[in-house]
Amino acid sequence: MDSGGVTSAVPQPAVPQPRPTTQPPARERGGRRSLAAALLLGAVGATVVLLSTRQTWSEGAAATAGGALDVIAKGSDVTGAPAALAIVGLAALVAVFAVRRAGRYLVSGLLALSGAGIMAAALNGAGDSAALDEQAATTTGDAGATAAGIAHTAWPYVAAGGGLLILCAGVLALWFGARWPAMSGRYERGGAAAAKRRAKAPDPDRPEDLWKALDRGEDPTG
Repeated sequence: MDSGGVTSAVPQPAVPQPRPTTQPPARERGGRRSLAAALLLGAVGATVVLLSTRQTWSEGAAATAGGALDVIAKGSDVTGAPAALAIVGLAALVAVFAVRRAGRYLVSGLLALSGAGIMAAALNGAGDSAALDEQAATTTGDAGATAAGIAHTAWPYVAAGGGLLILCAGVLALWFGARWPAMSGRYERGGAAAAKRRAKAPDPDRPEDLWKALDRGEDPTG
């Protein structure tokens, strides 16, 4: 509106400026979460399996001339597969970060198979009494002795649960492993190259070294 030669300016609404976002992309966030979950599941699962195999899986009594003797069989007496596969799973979990592409899928598959193998071995040993019979034969000194009144504990199922955690870690590695970071060899390669250059630095007092450097296209003065 113009009044007395003075034009009044109509204030314009401020246009909000977009703020730069500092949030990582959704793909990166998902990769970090799956990585943390896999590490946690794998480490906890392996720990559970290793601890479970040291516990009593079955117990009973062996008859002797002087009476009955209590005998027990630990998980390691029943089967050594769960503990061995737990160690393999831990190694595979670490190796996931040292390999790329197809190698990462192979290691992730090994991690998943370790968990599945633990579950199968633990469940198969849950009702096993052969190890308890061996303990009875050892305790009584009679090779034909067997255990009576056998009772099984829940520890084999705990070990199977630990195997399930490792299996889940392997599945996460297979599904999201391509988004996870890998060990970078850039600095190692740079350091090795520098060391190689230092090792091959020509000796200015030896003309043959200078000629060899020139033949390689290197500056013998640098």
